[in-house]
Amino acid sequence: MGLTAAVLLALAVWGILAVASTVAGRFGLGGAAPILVLFVAFTAAIGLVKTFGAMRRFASPLGAVMDAADRVAGGDYGVRVDEQGPPPMRALAHSFNTMTERLQNADQLRREMMADVAHELRTPLTVLQGRLEGLVDGVYPRDDQQLAQLLEETQVLSRLVEDLRTLALSEAGALPLQMESIDLAALIREVVASLQPEAARASVTLSAATPEDAAPTDLDPVRIREVLTNLLSNAIRHSRPRGIVTVTMRVTDGRVSVAVADTGEGMSPEAVARMFDRFYKGSTSRGSGLGLTIAKGIVTAHGGDISASSQPGHGTTVTFTFPG
Repeated sequence: MGLTAAVLLALAVWGILAVASTVAGRFGLGGAAPILVLFVAFTAAIGLVKTFGAMRRFASPLGAVMDAADRVAGGDYGVRVDEQGPPPMRALAHSFNTMTERLQNADQLRREMMADVAHELRTPLTVLQGRLEGLVDGVYPRDDQQLAQLLEETQVLSRLVEDLRTLALSEAGALPLQMESIDLAALIREVVASLQPEAARASVTLSAATPEDAAPTDLDPVRIREVLTNLLSNAIRHSRPRGIVTVTMRVTDGRVSVAVADTGEGMSPEAVARMFDRFYKGSTSRGSGLGLTIAKGIVTAHGGDISASSQPGHGTTVTFTFPG
């Protein structure tokens, strides 16, 4: 193979020299003219070879990305491409892989949400269907008690549907807010007062620590009341008898923070990491798993952030902050 290559190279050089001599003789050139023509031809050949090589280095990764894009268009979000070739092509392949990974995660979340919604809706619908069938068959008496139980199940179903609507709006960034200047400290005290009966039934001490001279804050009072009610109800529900739940408001460096702390059972690090995920419920939770997700969406829509810290057996603290 080496000998053949050498022969072919020699023939190519001889052919170029012959062509150069013929061209030089036709135009009456002599001396170094054939060598000059040979040099020009050789330089052009090298340029063509390099150009072809560069095109191949770009074309091969680009073709792989185009083939993978066709597969993604067909619904295959698990496809990935090798990050090879020149730096621009490696950057393109990396961006493509990042995009497909996000699409795959979004598709997985969509499938999980559909399954979770179906599961959450099935329970109240099954109860309603069973109760109604019992009434029709005469298993249950047709009295006010049965009607009250049916009404309660429809209310559960209605709350779940409304929670799903609120969640969809918050995740789409379209949650409507009726902003107004409010006294957040007064709102906190009102929510605490409204939940005192619930805390008393659970033998939990509920209190608020708020500044008396805090400046008004631009918030949606209805949505913020929803967040506070959700966090306080969770704290009361997961507190032991004679436990303590405290709401603390602070204003620091132009930001307003509200912390809801309890002395309850606490949570594991894994549970804390997932507590704001939709439909996530702890082992002792009785809700739909949407309350904290909605609370996070409301806080985020106000330009704030929410976080939690907890230790098993030492209670949980949920803190959300807003621009002051």
